[in-house]
Amino acid sequence: MRGKCLCGAIEFEINGKLPKAYQCHCSLCRKQSGTAYNTSLMISNDKFRWLVGPEYISSYVKDTGYRSDFCSRCGSPVPNPLRDTSYIWVPGGLLEADATIEIGAHLYIGSKAAWDIPPTGGRHYQTMPDLVELIRLLEPPK
Repeated sequence: MRGKCLCGAIEFEINGKLPKAYQCHCSLCRKQSGTAYNTSLMISNDKFRWLVGPEYISSYVKDTGYRSDFCSRCGSPVPNPLRDTSYIWVPGGLLEADATIEIGAHLYIGSKAAWDIPPTGGRHYQTMPDLVELIRLLEPPK
């Protein structure tokens, strides 16, 4: 599966089966995505590789550790390391093919926008669950 930013300056590839995605409804993800929630995947480092353009990646990191990487040419959010784990955070909207992606979890339902009505599919969490628990929940089917 390949993905790229809006202008195509940054491209990447994911090898193997895709995990379930999650949708985060927190205020930071709303601001980063400009929508009600952010749909993302957590991809193991060994299944991810940059194809072109990592030199176009800029980063913004809040004091809390929240990180947003984006293309310096078009502003699209792009994959970035998931804190101190062996996973990469990948925005679902960057994927090129029409892959079927199941939503496994909704995060920060307790702080969603008043006008946001989360879909019923996937497990709902009021805040952030334990990261190990979330990774297990989203693992691709065997």
